[in-house]
Amino acid sequence: MTDLRSRPGSAGELAARRDWLQSASPQERAAHLAAAAAALRRRDLEMITEARMGHIGGDFSAADIVATLYLAVLRIDPEAPGWPDRDRYIQSKGHASAILYATLAMTGFFDDAALDTYMAPLSPLNGHPDRRHVPGVESNTGPLGHGLPVAVGAALAARLAGSARRAFVLTGDGELQEGSNWEAAMAGAHFQLDNLIAIVDRNGLQQGARTEETNALEPLADKWTAFGWEVREVDGHDHEQLYQALCAVPFAAGQPSCIIARTQKGHGVSFMTDRVEWHHKVPDAQQARDAQEELSR
Repeated sequence: MTDLRSRPGSAGELAARRDWLQSASPQERAAHLAAAAAALRRRDLEMITEARMGHIGGDFSAADIVATLYLAVLRIDPEAPGWPDRDRYIQSKGHASAILYATLAMTGFFDDAALDTYMAPLSPLNGHPDRRHVPGVESNTGPLGHGLPVAVGAALAARLAGSARRAFVLTGDGELQEGSNWEAAMAGAHFQLDNLIAIVDRNGLQQGARTEETNALEPLADKWTAFGWEVREVDGHDHEQLYQALCAVPFAAGQPSCIIARTQKGHGVSFMTDRVEWHHKVPDAQQARDAQEELSR
C-alpha cells in the first residue's frame, strides 16, 4: 500500500492562501474559490472516469463547500496532520470520497499523483475514507449517520481539553433520515457545543429518488431549530455566502450551528445536474469529454 506523505512547503502555501482570501475583496475571493472548485471537479471527474467507480453527483454538489472550508476557513496544517489544536473536519457522506481526496491533494496533504490510484487494488484512496491510511482524514465514514455523532464527541473533547479547535461535519441530506443524527443533534444542544458546526449538503436527491419522496425532511431548518441549533440557509454554490456563514460561527453563544447549503447534485455539468441517476453513475468516454469541456469554461 502506498505511503501518503505531505508535500514539502504545503503548510506555508496554504496559510498564505488563507490569509490572502481573508483579506481579498468579496469578488476576488469568490472568483478564486470558484476556480478552485472547478479544478476539483475536473480532477474528480478524471479519477472516477479512470476508476470506473465513484459517486460523482454528490461529489459535485459538495465541491464548493469543501473548497471553501479547506482553502479559507479550516485551521489545519498539511505538514502536521496530527496537530492537536487543528480543526476537525468529518465528512459524514463518506461515499463522496473522491472530492475529499482531491481537496486533500490540492491543500498538500499528499501529492496529486496519488489520486491516479483512486479505487485501485491496495490503494489507500478507496471508496470510503480511512483515517489509518490517508493523512487529513479524521474519521472513517461511509455508513451514513455516523459523522455527526463523531463530531459531537470531537467538539466535546475539545472543550474538555481547553482547546479552541472546532468540529465541522458535512452530512448528506438523505442520511438525515438516520435516527442517529437526531440523537447527536440533541446531545450537541444539550452540551451547548458552540464549537460544533453541521453543514447539510441539501441537494434533494438520494440513491434512487428525491428525499421528499423517500422520507420527507422539510421543514428542515425548523427541525434543527427545534433540536436547539442555530440555523442559517445559504446557496451552497455561492462561495461568498458559504464563506460568510462559515466565518460567522458560532451563530449564537452556547448553541451548535447548522448551515443548510442548498445545492444541486451533479452541479457544474448540465447533463448531470439534478439527475438522480448520477448518484453513482460513471460517465463514458464521450460524456467525460463533454463534462471536462463544460467544467473548463
